[in-house]
Amino acid sequence: MDFVIGGLAGAGATVFTNPIDVVKTRLQLQGELQPKDQQVVRYRGMLHAIFVIGRTDGLLALQKGLAPALVLGFTMNSVRLGLYHISEVRGWTTTDTGEVSISKAVFWSSVSGIVSGVVGNPVSVLKTRIQASSHPSIAVGRQHRYKGMFDGMSKIYSSEGFKGYFAGVNAACTRLAVGSAAQLTTFSKAKEWLASHGICDRSPFWLSVLASAISGAVVSLAMCPFDVTTVRLYNQGTAASGGLLYTGVFDALCKIYKTEGLHGLYKGLGPLYIRITPHTTLSLVIWDMLNLYMSDKSS
Repeated sequence: MDFVIGGLAGAGATVFTNPIDVVKTRLQLQGELQPKDQQVVRYRGMLHAIFVIGRTDGLLALQKGLAPALVLGFTMNSVRLGLYHISEVRGWTTTDTGEVSISKAVFWSSVSGIVSGVVGNPVSVLKTRIQASSHPSIAVGRQHRYKGMFDGMSKIYSSEGFKGYFAGVNAACTRLAVGSAAQLTTFSKAKEWLASHGICDRSPFWLSVLASAISGAVVSLAMCPFDVTTVRLYNQGTAASGGLLYTGVFDALCKIYKTEGLHGLYKGLGPLYIRITPHTTLSLVIWDMLNLYMSDKSS
């Protein structure tokens, strides 16, 4: 049940945040490995990207990749939040006095993030490529043409083999280890701190909302460089499609920084924050409320 609750929380949040994820993906692929003064700017920012995508490809294009995103939201969060909740219930994240241990919480949230990254990587690759696909006039990054989720999975396997499903898995696991550690540790610690100061002590819902809002800001800053790297590795495809741009996560980090500067590693920070904060809030609040409901029901 821990895993089902985590999965439902992630999938529910995804419906609302997927359009921002589409925008984030496009911004992160824009100007790939080009000096800033030589980049062709298709999207001048988040709001401009929403307008351009809606005008050129239609408003439904803002929900591109929703099917794999929902599968991803369920599978990844069922594993990540489920494992972390088990570690919480068994006392693996607390000290002998019952307080949240930052080191233990970081360890178990990182472990849950890495495991979820491996499980969800095939769908993550597909989602990113579908989200990047657009009309040639506004296209950024390499373009992969898939008719849908199953067609995409089939084409990835036929052109790249089984390893194609695990493109960028090292970057994804690094991103999720950092992001999950920052998210769940900050969420647990923020809840504890807010409760100890009597803030929202009579409202578990608003306590979760405030704690998750704090968590979202920390997560965005910590994981943005790894998020950019992961998107690039997911989207590059095979060597036959134009040569591999990156050989791995550290090669990608170095090349992006060298050609695009620090700005390149923080591309899409705005939509990443706007996506992560409500997604963090929605998923963690849903997760927290479902856990409270199930614990009350069983008592």
